Amino acid sequence: MTSIPAPRIVTVRQSILKANDATAAENRQTFALSGVRAINLVSSPGAGKTALLERTLRDLSGSMKMAVAVGDLATDNDAARLRQWGAQAEQIVTGTICHLDAGMVQNILPKFDLNELEVLFLENVGNLVCPASYDLGEAARAVLISTTEGEDKPLKYPTMFNTADVVVLTKMDLAAAAEFDLALCRENIDRARPGVRVIELSSKKGSGLEAWYEFVRGAAF
Repeated sequence: MTSIPAPRIVTVRQSILKANDATAAENRQTFALSGVRAINLVSSPGAGKTALLERTLRDLSGSMKMAVAVGDLATDNDAARLRQWGAQAEQIVTGTICHLDAGMVQNILPKFDLNELEVLFLENVGNLVCPASYDLGEAARAVLISTTEGEDKPLKYPTMFNTADVVVLTKMDLAAAAEFDLALCRENIDRARPGVRVIELSSKKGSGLEAWYEFVRGAAF
């Protein structure tokens, strides 16, 4: 009987990530040469990425030149929402792929005049698993978790939280109603990513946003 070769899933994955990292390095150089701060926003679906971007574009439109590349499996609904605030927003439709990769970002960059931008937000597909492994060439990665999701997300998805430059707790205005245990959540975040900066905010109420805006501007903290 002819033996069936074992699947080489690990080898293929390593090859894919190696190619992605090479493209990410090219993106990072492109951003650096243009003086653009690229920020990768990742979260589970419904954590408030688009709402936070709407508020950010509204509040900082007069002081910063910003644009957004939006990743979704289908539709351009989020990009359309963001364009209402006067910023360029380009949709990346990923189809069946549950994350952005460096190649997708590189392909969308010609639609932007990077020399006219200070910040480019990369709104990733709602997912706390796949995006963790894919460097997009960003300067910083913000991981969002909402108070309505529970306190254990950092323990369930440690790889994602371990890649965070900042963790943003969203929908703080709903914390009491959701019986959200803030102290426990912060403890879990610190277990996944010791010492990471945590920002608590509400896009709807406007609380905590100045700390987020400092991060957007690239201020040290």
